[in-house]
Amino acid sequence: MKVSDILRVKGNALYTVTPEDTLADAVKLMDEKDIGSLVVMSNGLVVGMLTFREVIKTLVKNGGQLGGTTVYRAMDPGPLTCTMATEMDEVRRMMLDRHARYMPVIENRMLMGVISFYDVAKAVVDAQNFENKMLKAYIRDWPEEEPEGKSEPNFP
Repeated sequence: MKVSDILRVKGNALYTVTPEDTLADAVKLMDEKDIGSLVVMSNGLVVGMLTFREVIKTLVKNGGQLGGTTVYRAMDPGPLTCTMATEMDEVRRMMLDRHARYMPVIENRMLMGVISFYDVAKAVVDAQNFENKMLKAYIRDWPEEEPEGKSEPNFP
């Protein structure tokens, strides 16, 4: 399974901010859209990622206040990225190694979407459920065996 398979099912809703936006506005957008991340874009390019993790770190650093902090001051300037052709096993490994919950999908420097650890886990569970159904159908349709002694010839 590839990243493109997940994005096809997930859809293509994307939410972005710029480095100059205030962190307060970004948090408000995250709340309104019920999302845990925003891609930070500048001049049409991905320049960072803002997740609830960066927001919490900034709140702690600022004594619980967002003030006039910009997204630039809080964002992760080097987020993990993948392409549409990246295999799911590779995405899982990358996310686990870096403790990343969100990953922008970039193709030819263009943002195609964002996948979350939830999206990856859901894809794995869905694939396992499909495999289980296929195995159960295979077992259910297994041909019945002949009773012992009936199918084999008797030789003296």
